[in-house]
Amino acid sequence: MSEANERIGKIVNDADVVLFMKGTPLFPQCGFSNRAVSILDHCNVAFESVDVLQDQEIRQGIKTFSDWPTIPQLYVKGEFIGGSDIMMEMFEAGELQQLLEEKQVAKAD
Repeated sequence: MSEANERIGKIVNDADVVLFMKGTPLFPQCGFSNRAVSILDHCNVAFESVDVLQDQEIRQGIKTFSDWPTIPQLYVKGEFIGGSDIMMEMFEAGELQQLLEEKQVAKAD
């Protein structure tokens, strides 16, 4: 396993909810990352974010790790959920909120 994969695996498993994104929650660097942050904020969950623009290894490695070509990427309790389009579909259907509740994810402060 590559060093990037090991780092990503640790990040994904150390937090209940992790969003790999471009930028930060306070300053997203693309519309898709902004939408993903807004969805998680609406769900009122605590989440960690990883700015892939700050680390080229992570930026490329996350695509291999998940076998998903785009960013942002959401992980809940170590499980890959999808990108912002999937997050939006799940949110609108109430499935994302249900998943977060079932997984007993911590609420935001």
